Amino acid sequence: MSTQPSIADLRRDYAREKLDEADVAPDPFQQFTHWFDEALKAQLIEPNAMVLATAGADRRPRARTVLLKGFDRRGFVFFTNYDSRKGVEVRDNPCASLLFVWLELERQIRIEGTIEKTSAQESDEYYRSRPVESRLGAWASAQSRPATSRAAIESEFEAARRTHGNDPNRPPHWGGYRLAPDAFEFWQGRPSRMHDRVAYRLEQSHWLIQRLQP
Repeated sequence: MSTQPSIADLRRDYAREKLDEADVAPDPFQQFTHWFDEALKAQLIEPNAMVLATAGADRRPRARTVLLKGFDRRGFVFFTNYDSRKGVEVRDNPCASLLFVWLELERQIRIEGTIEKTSAQESDEYYRSRPVESRLGAWASAQSRPATSRAAIESEFEAARRTHGNDPNRPPHWGGYRLAPDAFEFWQGRPSRMHDRVAYRLEQSHWLIQRLQP
């Protein structure tokens, strides 16, 4: 018989910190910056990793991890292939959510809003900051499309290198998206699953703050 614990028995109690709606910043971008800075100071692995959830014309939700590459009061920026599945879904339904999970800090942040493309200049600037292999990969990969084999993928990469050299320009099908938030939720784990949840909701240019049930 297996000596491994059952999945149902896997649990831990959270007791690191608390979160009170009276103590959070009045603006969710300030609160996000505070928590993100703490994640950086804690030297978490990939603190900018976030789950992006989208739903296209078929209304089926899909989620994947992408990397946050910048944020300000306009929103949260990531880069990808515009012709990928997520790109098609954003085109068909420009609403999405982001989820940051920092288990070491017993924290989550959920963000909802609308998505639009960044400017061509922003996309060009970020593209040129990437390692050349990543830049070539943006040319080589028809992201989300079926592949016959790993060898075929590597062959496309080498073909991109031969065609575009070591200083490729940004492909027209690749660039940035910005999610402009209208809702945030900050989650802090607490003992006995009585977690702290503080939500911000944008109404008529003002952020309303309220505590949610665990």
